[in-house]
Amino acid sequence: MDPQVVRCSGGAPVSGGLPEILQPEGWAPAKGYANGVAAEGRMVFVAGQIGWNPATCAFESDDFVAQAAQALRNVAAVLAAAGARPHHVVRMTWYLTDRREYLDAGRELGAAYREVFGRHYPAMAAVIVAGLVEERARVEIEATAVVPRGS
Repeated sequence: MDPQVVRCSGGAPVSGGLPEILQPEGWAPAKGYANGVAAEGRMVFVAGQIGWNPATCAFESDDFVAQAAQALRNVAAVLAAAGARPHHVVRMTWYLTDRREYLDAGRELGAAYREVFGRHYPAMAAVIVAGLVEERARVEIEATAVVPRGS
C-alpha cells in the first residue's frame, strides 16, 4: 500500500464496489466530506440539481435546508435512473448563494444530507456564487458517481 494513502477499511482496499476514501497520512480527518476518492467503473454525471419539485419545476420552499434536501433527492433520482445509488457518488460540488446561511445551517443540513446519502461522504467542494439561473434557488448540487462494473 502507498504510505501516503490510508484506505477507509483500515489498510485494505474497499470491497463491495464502494469507492476508496483517500486520507493522506498526517492530515486531520475530513468532516462531512472526503479529501479524495478513488473508484473504477461506469461513470455517471449528474447535472446541477436545484431544490424544486422536478415534476412541476416549482419551488415548494424558499428555506435553504428544505431546498438543499430537495436538491439531494433530485440528485438521488438521477442516480437511480442510471442504476446508481448515493454510495456510488465520488464527487459533489455545491453552489451556494449565501455563505452565512450555509454555515448557520450545519446541523439541519447534515441531517438532511444523511437522510438521502447516509454517512457516505464523497470528495466535495462548496462554492459561493452571486446567484443561480433560477432566481429562487438557494443551492445547486452536481455530482459524479462511479458504478462498479457488474453492478
